[in-house]
Amino acid sequence: MGLALDEPKENDATFEHGGIKFLLDNNLSNQCGVIKVDFIEAGPRSGFGISSAKPLGGGGGGSCGSSCGSGGSGGSCGC
Repeated sequence: MGLALDEPKENDATFEHGGIKFLLDNNLSNQCGVIKVDFIEAGPRSGFGISSAKPLGGGGGGSCGSSCGSGGSGGSCGC
């Protein structure tokens, strides 16, 4: 799972919190259940963490429960 800037699509659910609009693909919502996005303060490795009620399996770049650093190495959130 990752974070990205995007426009709403037909299959997206839209949520707004704190003046920020979030889009969530309905298929992903069915697979992961409730999804939580947090900002994690960790000095130069601060970034967003994403977790879900039902973590996805998988390898490589990102699965539910991954976090995104804001450093130059990128991260699983498409930073």
